[in-house]
Amino acid sequence: MQTVWWLWPLVALCSGDQFRGEAEKIMRATPVIDGHNDLPWQLLTMFNNQLQEKAADLTSLAQTHTNIPKLRAGFVGAQFWSAYTPCDTQNKDAVRRILEQIDVIHRMCHMYPETFVCVTNSTGIRQAFQEGRVASLIGVEGGHSIDSSLGVLRALYHLGMRYLTLTHSCNTPWADNWLVDTGEDQAQSQGLSEFGQSVVREMNRLGVIIDLAHVSVATMKAALRLSKAPIIFSHSSAYSLCRHRRNVPDDVLQLVNQTGSLVMVNFYNDYVSCQQQATLSQVADHLDHIKKVAGAGAVGFGGDYDGVSRLPSGLEDVSKYPDLVAELLRRRWTEAEVRGALADNLLRVFEAVEQVSDHAGTPEEVPIPLGELQGSCRTTYGYSEAPSFHPPPGALLASLSTILLGLCLL
Repeated sequence: MQTVWWLWPLVALCSGDQFRGEAEKIMRATPVIDGHNDLPWQLLTMFNNQLQEKAADLTSLAQTHTNIPKLRAGFVGAQFWSAYTPCDTQNKDAVRRILEQIDVIHRMCHMYPETFVCVTNSTGIRQAFQEGRVASLIGVEGGHSIDSSLGVLRALYHLGMRYLTLTHSCNTPWADNWLVDTGEDQAQSQGLSEFGQSVVREMNRLGVIIDLAHVSVATMKAALRLSKAPIIFSHSSAYSLCRHRRNVPDDVLQLVNQTGSLVMVNFYNDYVSCQQQATLSQVADHLDHIKKVAGAGAVGFGGDYDGVSRLPSGLEDVSKYPDLVAELLRRRWTEAEVRGALADNLLRVFEAVEQVSDHAGTPEEVPIPLGELQGSCRTTYGYSEAPSFHPPPGALLASLSTILLGLCLL
């Protein structure tokens, strides 16, 4: 017996409700861990980090993709909040700025303890799930924030940083960013310099997740090969589906598979469709592609909410995660695969990073060569007396000239 044509929309609606209901059931037990949210930057630009301003109330904040009711509706159980400072702070006040952004994340947890709990390990995430609170973790976006200092790297770890994005949209003196691949920037380190490699090793020792969003392909490959622990792309998508250099090419996805690493898919339209408009279905296409090339264990969510100006239809804010999960179920993702994308894959990576860490091990000590630093306002304390200090040839020639001039005047 044929179904009357006008019944098809009703059948589709019932089917949609079925998948949405199944999505919510799964997410009540395994809420989403999102890899990247820029709400702290919005709190700076809108309120200068003054959380007690009436308009900054996170229970009613309306101008952002993220607030507390939206997080609840989206079943967000853990969030890597982005501590971000732009590239124009490099060689200037980057460290001050990043400290302020870390501070505002801590104050969010203090001000809304019924919703947020600041955690620093995988156990803390699992505990927050049980308590029904949003586990709040700090991801520092942009290696320029450590000002080429291993000491600053360690200090940020002690303040709660649990991932560091090696670059933003600018080179650091020790790592190349994605604009190198477009020709807009010149390669300086051919991926990672010798000091950049020591940054990766020290992140492994500390237990800081290495994040390769924003870096060049050469930097991706160098870090994936060097790191003893899996890495993440906290907010990137698949290059094969949208040929934007912020996305991850298939040969790198194969390295992601080999290293047990993770790509947390970005929702920014320009990285999803390479156009100003995109759809939820196209985001699911990226998740499908990464699963196909790198495996189901390599997939996660990194929405980039409050850090982008355009979002796909159907994913307008953080409340929409259940709709994306329903789409994956509609595409016949298994419950285990969905739970992996929601949280289990990130937890596996985080636990592996924690297992590799070795706080009893010897810290990296050799500073970046003075000649590789930039900025005219720097002092040089420590370099002149350090046993490993080798001044650049120009500095040596200048010193010899001064000595010879002095001898001539005697």
